[in-house]
Amino acid sequence: MCRLDELRKISHAYCSKEGGAHGPDHSERVYQMAMRLGKAMNADLEVLAAAGLLHDIGRARERECRGTICHAEYGAELAGPILEQLGYRQETIDRICHCIRAHRYRGTCKPKILEAKILFDADKLDSIGAIGIGRAFLFAGQIGACLHNPEQDPRQTQSYSQRDTAYREFQVKMKRVKGRLLTTAGAEIAIKRHQFMEIFFDRLNSEIYGLD
Repeated sequence: MCRLDELRKISHAYCSKEGGAHGPDHSERVYQMAMRLGKAMNADLEVLAAAGLLHDIGRARERECRGTICHAEYGAELAGPILEQLGYRQETIDRICHCIRAHRYRGTCKPKILEAKILFDADKLDSIGAIGIGRAFLFAGQIGACLHNPEQDPRQTQSYSQRDTAYREFQVKMKRVKGRLLTTAGAEIAIKRHQFMEIFFDRLNSEIYGLD
């Protein structure tokens, strides 16, 4: 079995525990987008492939701790021994682990290499547009949040709570993603995805109040 197949199998095992918005399908989409951007930008595809598939293997642990542990930091710790066992060179392992550690939107570790910037963008692109909306509702249902809370000040809410709705995620994160991407190619894709979200949540607010 080739390395890529092994990585996909390992990623699936970890991410299946999380399921929902951060299940294996999310990691696969991020991998595909990272490879698309990486090919266009002449990036190291070996680094990107592994980082894309393994970037969320620490997610289940973060959810279990209700956000007290950073899944990016924890995921990088898990990835090191996995990559070593698969025979990756230490320099490559270090680059892959940096990509994983630096991919989080709210993280403190900033992407320092091209591959980390590409992974950051690939992951963020999966959090906006039609896919992002679907994932936001999936996550809200997963943690028991209500359907919609347009009158709630997001500053008075907490993540992983009943008030952590898809609309809160849009206000707190999703509508800001377009301005946070790190590559030109990623930013271009984000424009149309952002426009769709604006239309969707305007429509949702109208229907909630019977104004449609």
